Amino acid sequence: MDIVWKGVLGGLVTALIVWLSKRGNVLPGILPLAPTFAIIALLAVGAKGDAGGFKTACLAGLKTIPAYVIFLVGCYFLIDRLDYRVAILGGLAFWLVAALAIFLAPKFI
Repeated sequence: MDIVWKGVLGGLVTALIVWLSKRGNVLPGILPLAPTFAIIALLAVGAKGDAGGFKTACLAGLKTIPAYVIFLVGCYFLIDRLDYRVAILGGLAFWLVAALAIFLAPKFI
């Protein structure tokens, strides 16, 4: 049952983003800043009762912020040259490279 309400919450946020996109362009861009998925992840980690694990999950989430910014910047610049779907895929490729760099680079430094 725990996984069902998480799926419902994610679906509601997705539906809200789609609904808001029909009324303008700013709110759908802002809504993903609501930490919906972070809340779901932290609830799952917090349910284990391990404060250290909870803190580790918080720090891992913080590390992903630069990758999210790189994703958005990539999409922003690619949309002038490509279809929006390809721009999103390109942004996702930038995000993947950034995320790998963020999480793997410390092992090699």
